[in-house]
Amino acid sequence: MLRTAALSLLLLLGGWGAASWLTYDFQVWTDEGARRLEVALRPVPAPAVAVEGPDTPALALSALLRQDGGVTIVDFIYTHCQTVCLTLGGSFQQLQAALQADAATGQASGVRLLSISFDAARDDVPALRAYAARLGADPALWRFVRVPAPAQQQALLLRLGVVVVPDGRGDYEHNAALLVFDRDGRLVRVFDLAEQQLALDYARHLARQARTPVVAQGPS
Repeated sequence: MLRTAALSLLLLLGGWGAASWLTYDFQVWTDEGARRLEVALRPVPAPAVAVEGPDTPALALSALLRQDGGVTIVDFIYTHCQTVCLTLGGSFQQLQAALQADAATGQASGVRLLSISFDAARDDVPALRAYAARLGADPALWRFVRVPAPAQQQALLLRLGVVVVPDGRGDYEHNAALLVFDRDGRLVRVFDLAEQQLALDYARHLARQARTPVVAQGPS
């Protein structure tokens, strides 16, 4: 009896310890949650993959994200998508309207938007330009790019934890999220699509921090 109770206690403690380790002390219970916590704890530098798009000459993604010292909210889309990408497009339209309102008050937020296509075979520059026009994208605030090289595209998706699976009918199953990159081109937070306002507020906060000069503290 005592031996059975002791063994049960050991198994319980072992299971609790394993669960605690796997879920970062019970903070997350899914792979996606773990990924987001990992990003928050250890920001991910964007790889120097080559991108191109309307109003964006070919250059490295890492350089594009660092341009002008701004903060960037990124999503991953493809222009033939008739499901989640439509929701992402609507979300970015609302984000763009909020950023335009910021600028109209004379308080430009320092936040911009970037949509990256993972369907480079069909989403060439003219296709991205037409898609941007349909969504009413302002190129000063919202740009569209693709990664022409398939190997670089796969490396980018893997680095950022973006899951894209061909469905065998010319379309894709993919996760949808809002990725916030700081002015150094590092992925610092991942938000659910439903957390659109939270993503915007966080990006605004980062941009304000970047513009605030650091005051040196003298000896006390």
